[in-house]
Amino acid sequence: MTRYVGMAEASAAAMLDEKHFVVAEDECNTLLVYALGQPKPVGKPIDLAKFLGTGDKASDIEGGARVGDVIYWISSHSLPKSGKPREWRQRFFATKVDAKAHPPTVRPHGSAYAGLLEDMIAAPELRDLNLAEAAKLLPEQEGGLNIEGLAAGKSDELLIGFRGPLRAGRAPVVPFRNPAAVVDGGRAKFDTPILLDLGGRGIRSIDRIESHYLIVASPVGDGGTFAIYRWTGKAADAPVLASELPSKGIAPEALLATPTSRKVTLLSDDGSTQPDAVCGTGTKAQQQVRALRVDLP
Repeated sequence: MTRYVGMAEASAAAMLDEKHFVVAEDECNTLLVYALGQPKPVGKPIDLAKFLGTGDKASDIEGGARVGDVIYWISSHSLPKSGKPREWRQRFFATKVDAKAHPPTVRPHGSAYAGLLEDMIAAPELRDLNLAEAAKLLPEQEGGLNIEGLAAGKSDELLIGFRGPLRAGRAPVVPFRNPAAVVDGGRAKFDTPILLDLGGRGIRSIDRIESHYLIVASPVGDGGTFAIYRWTGKAADAPVLASELPSKGIAPEALLATPTSRKVTLLSDDGSTQPDAVCGTGTKAQQQVRALRVDLP
C-alpha cells in the first residue's frame, strides 16, 4: 500500500501518462499531480477556484474522465450536511492535458458549467429518476442525489454514474451526449439512463478500460460493503462482480488502471481518520491518502 501526501479525501483521478496521474479532492478546488509510487506531488498544484467561480467554497469534485487530451470533471451536485442548496457544488468542467510539460500537468479548458442539474431535471429522458425531488434530500438519505462517477462513453460522450438515488435498488448511469459543447457554452443533452444491479450499491467510481468498464460500487450511506464490477457498457448486459473489497478501513473513491494491466489502484477517502486542514496550508500538505493495489481476475 502506498501513501500519497498533500490531501486526505481523494475523490477523482485520471492518468496523464503511464507514470503520472492527476487527483481531485472534494474539499479543495485544487488538483495535484503524482508519479506512481512517489508519495509527494510533482509539479505545481492546479488552483481551480477562479476558473470555477466558487471563491474559497469547495465545489465537491467527485468524478473525472479522460477523452483524448481532455479530462472532464464533475461535482456531486448534492446538498451539504446543512441541507441548504449550495450552487458552488454544481459544477461540470474540463481541463486539457499538457503532455509537453515536465512533469505533465493539466490546464483549465473552456468554461465551467453550473447548469447541469437544471438540465438533468428538465430532460424528458431522465424523468423517471425524479431528480428534482432527489436534489432536496441529503446524499446519504434514501433517494438523495449524489453524483460520484464519470467515464468516457462512446465517441465523445460521457457516462455519469450516480451513487444515489437508486431506482428499484439499481444504480443509474446517464449517457451525457455533448460534454464538449457544454464546456463551450451549450446546454447539456442526455439519453435514456441505464440501471445497473450492483447488489444494492451505488456508483463510487466508473472508468472505461479499453472496451469495458470497471465500477467501484459502494453503499449509498456510510455503512455496507464495497466491490469492483466489470461491465461491457451495453444496457442489456449486467455488471459482473470482479472483486469484493475490504469491509473496513478503506473507502475507495477513485480508480486508476492501465489498459495492459489487471492490477488497479484504488485511492481511499481518508478524511474521517485525519484532522481537518485548511487548503493550501502546511498542515494540508501533511495529510495522506492511501492507495491500494488490487489484482482482478
